[in-house]
Amino acid sequence: MTDAEHDETVPDTAEARRQARFGALPERIRPQDTVEERPAVAPDPARNAYDPDEWLVRYCL
Repeated sequence: MTDAEHDETVPDTAEARRQARFGALPERIRPQDTVEERPAVAPDPARNAYDPDEWLVRYCL
């Protein structure tokens, strides 16, 4: 193989490798699939446990 033949084949293999790696675009991702919704703070079970009439029973009776 002469230098001229070598120079012509090297770009072909490099081009083939580039085409194999970058030749196709990645799969399209829908914007709905890029957002994750979850509560900012975990719900506190003791939050709704307060009974406003409990103090009447506890201190007035």
